[in-house]
Amino acid sequence: MKLLASLLSPYARKVRIVLSEKGMDCELELVDVTQPDHAAMAHNPLGKIPVLLLDDGTPLYDSRVIVEFLDNVSPISRLIPKGNRERVAVRRWEALADGVLDAAVLARLESLRPATEQSASWLARQVGKAERGLAQMAEEIDDRAWCHYDRYTLADIAVGCCLGWLDFRKPADIDWRSKYPPLARHFAKLSKRPAFAATAPKA
Repeated sequence: MKLLASLLSPYARKVRIVLSEKGMDCELELVDVTQPDHAAMAHNPLGKIPVLLLDDGTPLYDSRVIVEFLDNVSPISRLIPKGNRERVAVRRWEALADGVLDAAVLARLESLRPATEQSASWLARQVGKAERGLAQMAEEIDDRAWCHYDRYTLADIAVGCCLGWLDFRKPADIDWRSKYPPLARHFAKLSKRPAFAATAPKA
């Protein structure tokens, strides 16, 4: 298998952590999506990363599809529970974390535009989505050991990748560490895991 990804993409980082946690080997091809003819364009019509190329050349995208495939390939270190209710609960966490990321990425892109072209109302809407999502995650995590019941799952990986990217890019000065102490506590614990430390984005 080959993973087309960027080391700075939080969605690709989620896949890389899953690969690491499950002890799966996968070739990594770095892609610069700012280039009009980047490698992922040939495999994903949306031009987005990550893309996982299977042994037969079949491309999988996006990150949610890829991590589900990987978790089902190997029974080692299952990250998505088998039971329907539990599986949906973990995937709900993933959707929430990815949704916060989606809004935060849009907020950052808006802030990078020339000041005269920025929309204050658009930026506020995206920040509002991110803040509401963070507040929901903080409320649900509270003082629990893990996002879902008493074990580490894909939910924790998704939340950790979301918080890691916010820490790295600091979009719209979203101060999640001081505003949401349960998330700061949880992120500190996740950061000690080898897979998280090895994939942390660097400037």
